[in-house]
Amino acid sequence: MSGTNPSDILRASQVAGEASAAAADVSPTTTVEPDLTGAAFFDVDNTVMRGASIFHLARGLAKRKFFSTRDVGDFALKQAKFVVNGSEDLEDMADATEAALAFVKGKRVDEVVSLGEEIFDDLMMRKLWPGTLALAQGHLNRGQRVWLVTATPVELASIIAARLGLTGALGTVSEIEDGVYTGRLVGSALHGKAKADAVRALAEREGLDLVRCTAYSDSANDVPMLSAVGRAVAVNPDGALRKHARAVGWEIHDYRRTRMNQRYYVPAALAAAVGLGIGAGLGIAAAKKK
Repeated sequence: MSGTNPSDILRASQVAGEASAAAADVSPTTTVEPDLTGAAFFDVDNTVMRGASIFHLARGLAKRKFFSTRDVGDFALKQAKFVVNGSEDLEDMADATEAALAFVKGKRVDEVVSLGEEIFDDLMMRKLWPGTLALAQGHLNRGQRVWLVTATPVELASIIAARLGLTGALGTVSEIEDGVYTGRLVGSALHGKAKADAVRALAEREGLDLVRCTAYSDSANDVPMLSAVGRAVAVNPDGALRKHARAVGWEIHDYRRTRMNQRYYVPAALAAAVGLGIGAGLGIAAAKKK
């Protein structure tokens, strides 16, 4: 995808944010007096869950013969280009996204959703961070809505939100036609600026006051989202986010209890890279209502 215009990428980010907000369903999550203008937004990978949720999904899909383990490995190697280089070149990201779409092009959405539910229960549930779940429950106890915001495909993000009793999820969106993935992305993957765009679009739709909202993430890539709300919290932060959080006075919570946990902690850049790729391919169409 050579010759990508930066202005087109920025527009794609805005479209992705708007599409993600439009695709998000709302579930009642509290019986206390509702706080209609306050809410919380949680990144998923390494914030709510250890590791990259899309890797866990890919592993489960490969185990169920949805595609081969070799396919997963080949894709991961392609993502390594901009993970190892420590940069996120716009054209590299677009090429990685385009390659990942081939995984699910022509696959039925209901099949992916059904398998995603199985995989969450079988593999992902035990990888959740109890400390982060307690933070989310605190917002629910105060009557606030709680949303996941992730580059992970929105149907997987919605499964996680539903299983955890949260309000809903914002995730990467792709087109579907007649219940089948087309292989085309709606805007861009929900990453970086696109997350902030999605949060703003949802706030407008739901009547939220962003000054009264809180956002949580482990990654410096999510500084745009964290900066869009009145209260930002770094959870299990990478080095860049920890430095930034200290500089601007943001709260920091770290639930990685041992050196071993930190040694095998999946880098935020890797989670983002995977979300940009497979996450784009497994997104749901903005018009789809669950």
